[in-house]
Amino acid sequence: MDVEQLRTYSLQKPGSEESLPFGPDNIVFKVGGKMFMLLSLDAQPTSFNVKCDPEKAEELREEYSCVLPGYHMNKKHWNTIVVDGSVPSRLLKEWIDHSYDLVAKKKKK
Repeated sequence: MDVEQLRTYSLQKPGSEESLPFGPDNIVFKVGGKMFMLLSLDAQPTSFNVKCDPEKAEELREEYSCVLPGYHMNKKHWNTIVVDGSVPSRLLKEWIDHSYDLVAKKKKK
């Protein structure tokens, strides 16, 4: 997936909004005013940060070399995903979905 495909997928989520609060190089995707994804526009290869259940975050980091502790984020709750072609788009979408669901669930409380 490239930057535009990631952006399009994230904006298809119900209530998803994008903004550039950290400058023109990073798109923040939010639901209910809370961030669920940060997409770097200048990283090569493409990378993005997503929220993750802490236990699952550790498991993903151990299993996939493209999953790293969240860069400039709370490393307990965020992963950085490097889109290097080592995992299928299906998994990238699952990780975005998981992040969105965690944040959207909190919004409803």
